[in-house]
Amino acid sequence: MADVVYKRLRAYRTAPNLLTLLRICLAPFLVASILEAHYALSFWLFIAAGLTDALDGMLARLLKQRSMLGEYLDPVADKLLLSTLFLVLMHEGLIPMRVTVLVFGRDVGILVVAAILYAATGRREFSPSILGKANTLTQVAAVAAVLLHKLTPAYWVVVFRLVALDATIGLTIASGLHYSWAAARRVGAQPANGPGYK
Repeated sequence: MADVVYKRLRAYRTAPNLLTLLRICLAPFLVASILEAHYALSFWLFIAAGLTDALDGMLARLLKQRSMLGEYLDPVADKLLLSTLFLVLMHEGLIPMRVTVLVFGRDVGILVVAAILYAATGRREFSPSILGKANTLTQVAAVAAVLLHKLTPAYWVVVFRLVALDATIGLTIASGLHYSWAAARRVGAQPANGPGYK
């Protein structure tokens, strides 16, 4: 029993997982800085969070420290941070409600589809698609642009903000539909006597 606990705790000590945990820990500080209108601080905290996201994957490959924990923890950290920030920025009137509703609706939809897929096929894997990765990138760009817009009224920042929000809307819808289509194909390809059949 002690060996099992030790192995699980050791997984948290790898550099990539520690960076992912740091990203999760940054979330409340980011929220507080936005609510208190410290936009310069919130912008740089968000940049720091983005750097941990880039570094954890790179270190996992370079140090050969990929783990099952990391594969689950990394997307959870991303969704926790981005979904929270979209909600807070909407509350502050900095992001349109329709964008936040779409982002949350897509994420909830994917969770429901993943649960159905697991119930029907017994598969836990639900790998991110290219569209899903692109959508995450546009969400990051949108949050960065919104925060940067509070620091400078430069024309390119205004354009960047509009483009990033529009791209987020488009890719949120496209990736959500793609995930649903991919899940439907997997369920449809499952044999009648496979897991979940009654």
